[in-house]
Amino acid sequence: MEWWVPLEISLKVSLCSSIIVFFIGTAIAYVLAMKNFPGKRAFEIAVMLPLVLPPTVTGYYLILIFGKNGLIGRFLYDLFGVTLIFSWQGAVVASAVVALPLMVQAAKSAIESVDKHFIQVSYTLGHSELDTAVKVIFPLAKNGILAGFILAFSRALGEFGATLMLAGNIPGETNTMPIEIYSLASFGEWGKAQIFVVVLTLVSALAVFASRFFSGYRTR
Repeated sequence: MEWWVPLEISLKVSLCSSIIVFFIGTAIAYVLAMKNFPGKRAFEIAVMLPLVLPPTVTGYYLILIFGKNGLIGRFLYDLFGVTLIFSWQGAVVASAVVALPLMVQAAKSAIESVDKHFIQVSYTLGHSELDTAVKVIFPLAKNGILAGFILAFSRALGEFGATLMLAGNIPGETNTMPIEIYSLASFGEWGKAQIFVVVLTLVSALAVFASRFFSGYRTR
C-alpha cells in the first residue's frame, strides 16, 4: 500500500465529517444560545460528553447505536442493507461525533456574542426568526463559526479511538493517519510513522492558529 493512502482516507473522512458537523453543530449551537427549554442542560451535557469521554467509551456507545444490531444500525441494515461497522462511512460518523462538541462550543460563543440590538431591530422590521438567523445572526457570528469548523476538521483528522472501535483498521479503507501511525509504531517502522506524525502536528498547529485568528475577530 502506498504511503499517501492513509492521508487520502483521513482527508476524505475529515472533510465529510466536518461538513456534517458544520450544519448540525451550528444548528445545535443556535438552539443552545437562543432558546430555553426543559432539559436544555442535560441536552448540552450530552452534546459535550464526547469531549471528555475516553475515545474507546465513545466508540463503544457508537457500536451500540450504529452496530448491526444497534438502535439505528438495525434500522439501516433492515431497510437499506447498509452497515457502518468496518467502513469509511463509519469512520465519518465516529469523527463527526467526537468533533461536534468543538464546533458547538465555538459557534455557541460566537452566536451569544452577537449584539442583541441587531436581533431586536430585525424582528421589529418584521423579519421571521429564520430570516433573522440567516441574514443577521449567522453573518455576524461567521468568524466564530468558521473557527469551530476549523477545529472540528482538525479534531476529525486526528481521531483514533472511536474510529478504531467503529470502523476498524482496514488497509485502504479505514486506516486513517492516526490508525496508521499506531500500526507502523507497533511494527517498529518509526521512519514511516514520523511522516504522518509531522503532517498531523503541522495541521493541528495551523488549525489552532487559524481558529484563534478568526475567534479574535468575532463581532462583539
